[in-house]
Order: sequence, then structure tokens, then C-alpha cells
Amino acid sequence: MSWIRGVACQVNHWRAARARWRAGMAEFKAAQKEAVRTGKRPEHAGPPPTGFGLLPWLLMGMGSFSNVIQGKAANPWLGGLGLLAFNSLYIYVTFRSFDRCKRGERSTRVALLLMALLTTALALGYGGNWLMFFPLLGLATGAVLRGPWLGRTGILLAAFAGAVSVYRDGSDAVTIAYGTFLSTMVTAAILSLSEAVRELQAAREKLAHQAVEKERLRFSRDLHDLLGHTLSVIVVKSEAARRLAPRNLDAALTQIGDIESVGRQALTEIREAVTGYREGSLATELDRARSALSAAAVEPVVLRSGAPLAPQTEALLGWVVREAVTNVVRHAGATRCEITVQSTSERVSLTVADNGEGVPSTPSSPSLPGIGGTGLKGLTERLAAAGGSLRAGPSPRGGFTVTAELPVEADDVSEPVAATAPTAN
Repeated sequence: MSWIRGVACQVNHWRAARARWRAGMAEFKAAQKEAVRTGKRPEHAGPPPTGFGLLPWLLMGMGSFSNVIQGKAANPWLGGLGLLAFNSLYIYVTFRSFDRCKRGERSTRVALLLMALLTTALALGYGGNWLMFFPLLGLATGAVLRGPWLGRTGILLAAFAGAVSVYRDGSDAVTIAYGTFLSTMVTAAILSLSEAVRELQAAREKLAHQAVEKERLRFSRDLHDLLGHTLSVIVVKSEAARRLAPRNLDAALTQIGDIESVGRQALTEIREAVTGYREGSLATELDRARSALSAAAVEPVVLRSGAPLAPQTEALLGWVVREAVTNVVRHAGATRCEITVQSTSERVSLTVADNGEGVPSTPSSPSLPGIGGTGLKGLTERLAAAGGSLRAGPSPRGGFTVTAELPVEADDVSEPVAATAPTAN
């Protein structure tokens, strides 16, 4: 009884495939109508690829079916069984040919070989309309064999069909041979082209999805860096204003004014980040770092030497300064922070070192060995994409050190500033 269950499963599989095919055809026709109405190219390249697209070609066997029904064929019961077996094998092979894995299986090749033997037996036994099974055999062969052996197989199959036609009837051999070769090659070409188009479309959709994911990751990093730094500065300056208010109201008002300025600047940066036009400036970030560190009672020391940098390089280093100073303000417990920028004709390096407690970490953002928290990890990926590197970890002299290096392209190097002296604050 296992073969009955196998047949029932195969029938259910064909029913499900037919339902998917009908749904896909309805979607394709709707897309075609919408394309005609709007003038836009439809999203899908064609009807859904299933074996139902090859079933109408079975009408080529209607002549043989008519001979069996009218009793013109010798041994009509044997002819009817042969016709039923051929149609069953044809449906089995063509449906499996649309699955890349199944059409390469041994069972598919065995079924195709049985089709060839059955076609030869029916053609030799009956001739006439039964010779039209050779083009159907060629169609199934083209659907299954789409590799380098297709051309040779098509020629051999066409020659064999012509030879059987000459031996059986002595006429229409050229027509049968040409029809067999044409059906083999054209079917393989059309199905291969359709499969390639669909694979390209799937690859394009995958690339578009990856681009969206990449942009979403970039945007989340930008927001993390923007809001993390800004909120840290606001918290530090608010604490400073609270401490200064009882004894020095003017200094407290100055801190409150700074909070307002930082908030307005953060709103501007968020709007620019959302629209994708934000371009960071290293000099601006260094000024903000001085202000944030001073408000947190950390002595800032900024040293910069070398040639001016390209805007993209400055933007990346600005992110590093922002994230590293934020970690110093929030976690380090330092009293001194030194920021050093050195650029040569080949590379530029940025170092942010403090004398605090060491590796910055929080319960919600645990540190990673040699990388730091979420912000430093994201910056490591950014600099790696630009050909640079980021190292972060405890300093041998105590405290925590962040070192970023980026290559300087020849086109990005400007004229060096004469006698550029280190700037200290």
C-alpha cells in the first residue's frame, strides 16, 4: 500500500503546485494590466515557472488518442496504456525539471530514459501520429538537460527520431527530426533564460535588502554617537549648574546657556543625520571635547600637527573624538585627558588618552576586550571599511587609550601648514 500513498502524495503535490501556478498567473496578469495602465515595467519578468506551462504541448498527442478511441490502432488497449504511461512520465519529468535539485536527481534521468524507450516502442509499433511523441520527448529533454551536453544530445535525439521515422513510414523524417531538435533547443534556451532572469531579479532584491540593512545600521550608529555624546554633555553641565547655583549664580547660568546651545546643536545634527547631509568637522569636535571635559572637571589637552585632512577623514576622526570623550566623561573618572592628532603624507593617527580607572563599561553596554562598548565597536567597523584601524584598551601608565589610524590618499593631501605648532589647552 506504500505505492498508493506515494501516488496520493504526488497528486496532492501537483494540486498544490497548480494552486500556486493559478495564483501566480493571476498576479502576473494583474501586474501586466497595471503596467499597461501606468506605463511602468512590471516587477515580475513573466508567469510563474512551473510544469503547467508545458502541459498544453500534450495536445500534440491528440492524433494518437484519436486513433485509440476510434479503434484505428492495432491493440488499442496496449496503445492506450502506452499513451497513459507516456503522459504520466512527461508530467513527472516536466514538473521536476523546474526544480534545480530534482532535475539533477537519478530518478528524473531514469524517467526521461523510460520516456525515450517508450517513445521509440510506440513510434516503431504504430508510426503515423505516434511519431509526434519525439518532439514531446525533445521538449522534456530540453527542460531537464540545460548543461554543456544539451547540443550533442539534441542532435543525437533528432537524428534518432529521423531514423525511426524513415524505418517506420519512410516519410516526414525531416519534419520529425527538425521538430525534435527545435523543441529540445528552444525549450532549454527559454527555460534557462527565464531562470537566469529570475535569479538576477532575486539577487537584485537581495542586494537592495542588504543595502537597506547597511543604511539602517549606519543610521543607528549615527544616532548612538550623536545622542550618546550630547546627552552625556547635557548631564555633566546640568550637574555643574546644580553645584554652582548656590554659590555662583552667573557661572550656573553660563552652564545652563551651554546646555541650551548643546541641545539646539543636537537637534540640528539629528535633522542633518536624518536627511543624510551631515559632514563632521574634526576642529568642531575638538572644541566640543574641550567644553565637555572642562565641564566634567577634566583637564583637556589637545595637540594637533601635520597637514590639513580631507573632509571624509576629518568626519571619521570626529566620530572617534566624540565617542572617546563621551566615554571619558561618563565612565573614566579621570582628571586629565590628552587628545593628539598627527598626520603625515601616508597616514593620520588620533589618540585619546586619560588617567582614569581603565576600561569603560556599563551594565547595559558591557565592554569587549580591546574594543570597548557598542560605540567603539561600531567605530572599529567604520574605520576598517575605510582601510583604517581602531585600538582601545588600558594604558600601561594607567587610564584608557583609544588610538585610530587612517590612510591618507594622495589626492586628499593638501599643502601642509607652515610651522604648524601643537595647540594645547
